[in-house]
Amino acid sequence: MKKSILLFALVTLAGASFAQKKKITTSATVNFDATTKLDALPKAENKTAVASLDTKSGKVAFEVTIKSFSFANPKIQEHFNSEGWMNSDKFPTATFKGSITNLSDVKFTTDGTYTATVSGDLTLHGVTKPVTTTAKIVVAGATITTTTDFSIKVADYEVNGAAIGAGKVSTDPKITVSAEFK
Repeated sequence: MKKSILLFALVTLAGASFAQKKKITTSATVNFDATTKLDALPKAENKTAVASLDTKSGKVAFEVTIKSFSFANPKIQEHFNSEGWMNSDKFPTATFKGSITNLSDVKFTTDGTYTATVSGDLTLHGVTKPVTTTAKIVVAGATITTTTDFSIKVADYEVNGAAIGAGKVSTDPKITVSAEFK
């Protein structure tokens, strides 16, 4: 009986340690802003991204379903998901896998605001390219909030469409990713 209780306590303690190490959320937000002087409508938001943060190794990742981006104009959403643009039937997700390169500067056990450099690979439209960005990490008790933004060149990811050439959609849209881990 004592061995069973000891084993249960060790498993519980190991589980609690793991929970503190790797954080996951299914409600991260990814915003896409491809507005130009000619068109203020190519903006979208996706509040169903999956994100993970390993506070020990510094590994970070997110995955977003392309069809879950919501635009104010349904016609833009239709174009965004079409074969000539994101082709979301063929390429249903976008992913990022990377690491915090200055992990020693971020104290996940101490409340505060930290600046992290994140480098990794963004896969979008079937193309993978390296991305390096700066992230703001806020630690408040058991909650960790992360926010970053970066721009990409749509041509690098083989995304094209008539509106890009016409100047209605930015050739280098801004992407903002935010997540809250508890």
